[in-house]
Amino acid sequence: MKKTYIDQLGNSITLGFPPIRIISLVPSQTELLFDLGLNQEVIGVTKFCIHPEQKVHAKFKIGGTKKLNIELIRSLKPDLIIGNKEENTREEIELLQEEFPVWMSDISNLDEALDMISRVGEIVDRAPEAAYLVHLISIGFKDLQTLALERRISADVLYMIWKKPYMAAGRATFIDDVMRKIGLNNVLAEARYPVLETETIGQLNPQLIFLSSEPYPFGEKHIAEFSTLMPGAHVRIVDGEMFSWYGSRLVKAVGYLFQLQKDLM
Repeated sequence: MKKTYIDQLGNSITLGFPPIRIISLVPSQTELLFDLGLNQEVIGVTKFCIHPEQKVHAKFKIGGTKKLNIELIRSLKPDLIIGNKEENTREEIELLQEEFPVWMSDISNLDEALDMISRVGEIVDRAPEAAYLVHLISIGFKDLQTLALERRISADVLYMIWKKPYMAAGRATFIDDVMRKIGLNNVLAEARYPVLETETIGQLNPQLIFLSSEPYPFGEKHIAEFSTLMPGAHVRIVDGEMFSWYGSRLVKAVGYLFQLQKDLM
């Protein structure tokens, strides 16, 4: 049976339903597929797909998110490929779209993430499972927002994602939306992921500096570096997966973010 779906970029794709040979091009969406119970249907993942560890280990690795092994993908003959506008390259996606059904997500806030989970659940014949995940995440984040208001949590934050050059999460990003949901204010006015000069960082005057564990692996050794740049700010390492993975990991992110809020009270 053939069905037609519209992805988050407005593209129309038609595929055999339900799909039985799925390739995921994004780590957070790979984890979502497995959490929806698609253990056999997922045949290929990227080398950056790390959750769930035992399950992704057994799958074909079709390259990195921005450098796909197109020939390997062709040889696997997928009946559905799931990617993301920000994490995959336009040229490679357009090449794959000429040969396969490619469903693309486009996510910059929590509502779009929940929409993605629902739509993916529908397209892979796991709508009830997806609806349950959406319910858990929605309730969790409503509680996080309530706690932020009740405890008057408010702090100006610089969220660093890269070094050499320094890059941070700006406005119109999923990370920015998650921070706002828990009562934190992004000190950056720029959108997306601006490159920051050392002098600029020193002028931002945040109360908190979050050093994300990914995509750049900031660690304890970097705390002193940023404390020197901004002596008045409190610097801490945060789990990047909990701020930037927009699939089923959001269920676990709720508990992590509750603890973070408590630490900031």
